[in-house]
Formats: sequence, structure tokens, C-alpha cells
Amino acid sequence: MVDKYAVIGNPIAHSKSPLIHRAFAAQTGDDISYEAILAPLDGFEATVRELIAQGYKGANVTVPFKFEAFHLCDSLSTRAKTAGAGAVNTLVNINGSIHGDNTDGVGLRNDIEQNLDFEIANKHILILGAGGAAHGILNSLIGASSITIANRTYERALELVMALRNCEAKASTFEALERPYDLIINATSAGLSDTVLPIPNIIFGENCLAYDMMYGRETPFMKQAREAGAQVADGLGMLVEQAAEAFQIWRGVRPNTLPVIAMLSTLIGKY
Repeated sequence: MVDKYAVIGNPIAHSKSPLIHRAFAAQTGDDISYEAILAPLDGFEATVRELIAQGYKGANVTVPFKFEAFHLCDSLSTRAKTAGAGAVNTLVNINGSIHGDNTDGVGLRNDIEQNLDFEIANKHILILGAGGAAHGILNSLIGASSITIANRTYERALELVMALRNCEAKASTFEALERPYDLIINATSAGLSDTVLPIPNIIFGENCLAYDMMYGRETPFMKQAREAGAQVADGLGMLVEQAAEAFQIWRGVRPNTLPVIAMLSTLIGKY
């Protein structure tokens, strides 16, 4: 019998997760199905309950349901409960009980350190944005010298800083940024609308890596970073790496991510 999995979001038609997990299954020989499911904005819980009733083994969760998924779970992994998480992107059906995990952080760190060969430890890091995407990656940045969270509203950034432990952290607005950083992660959705963030060029330090969690297009953030002399990367590798972590949670085997990243890069094309 085929084991069923899905990704739930709204919108969802653009999702590459079905391609990724089918590629993983072909690689490992696992007999699974994986589909994209559009949940109504007010119907996430009902959608999950229906999937459980249909025997789905697990699901990924994307925008805008990661916070809702966190509160829906009956149990949580350690990293889903780690300071600053508050968001879940991977669900496991354990005999009708919902277990939640968050693989965004480890996906980000694996992409940056293994695929991009950039060490996070002892770096001064700037995170742009304080929404669900930022929440999901905080637990992966332990070991940094400092973390600054900048947001349009200072209060939202401060809320996230208060959740951090074991790391020097501060909150800021975009306009108040006034120093260079080693690693800058754009966790906002500004790239979806080609919005230019009100950030100064001084933030792009020497040998800085500017990482946009979006993928498939050059965002205004990436363009500004490139022109300022920073190394630039998008979130395609993170997308595949976090999916590989979810696949391992569900199936007990970790697929090889590099050929899947290469496949998607060719499919999406260079910008």
C-alpha cells in the first residue's frame, strides 16, 4: 500500500515540494505519493483532520499555516519547542496523534554550511523580518557571535529577540541598522512583490553572505547585496535540505540532496 504525504498551504500551486519528494522517493526506492493541497485560510485544522482520516502519514506545512500548525500539534520535537520557533512545518501522523517538527532551521544551516561552505559559528548575523520564516530558523543559528533581528515594526523584532537564549541578540528597525554583518538572511516576503527594503548598504560587510530565503528569482535584496559586493544566494538549497530532513523523519532514510538541487536549478532556470 502506498504511503500518502502532502504539503498544505495557501497559495500552493507554485510549490516544488511534490517534485522534491518524488525525486527523493525515486532515489531511495520508497513507495509514496505526495501532493500539494490548498487549504482554505480558515480551514487548516479541518484539512489536517481530513488527511488523517484518509490515512496520510505526514504533511509539510507552508505559508500561512506554520504558526497554526504549531498550536494544532499534540506533541512537538525539541527543535520545534526551541526558543524562537513557535512554528511547525512538518507533521507526523502517529496513530491519529499529530506530532510537529520544524526542519527549516536545519535546512538553512545545512545549505549555508555544507552547500555554500560558509561557517555560521562566531559570525555576526542579521535577520531581516520577524514573521514565521524568521521564527523557524532561529534554532539553527546557535554559535553565532551575535544576532540582530530587524523588522518594519520594532516591537515584533523585540518579541523574537526575547525568545532567544545563549546568544547576544538585539532588535532594530530596518532604517536604524548602522553596522556591517557577516551573514544577512532575508526572511521577509518582500521579494514576492519586488519591494525594496529600506536597508543601508553599510550592512553588507567584507566577505558577507547575503541569503534570501526566497528562490527562483533575483529579489531587490539580492540585487542590492550583489551591487554592494556581497556573496549572494537564494533559498533553493534550503528548500531541498529542509525537505530531506522531513523525508528522513517520515521514512528513516536521508536522501542525497545535491542532485535534486541541480535538477530544480535546471528546471527553474537562472535569473
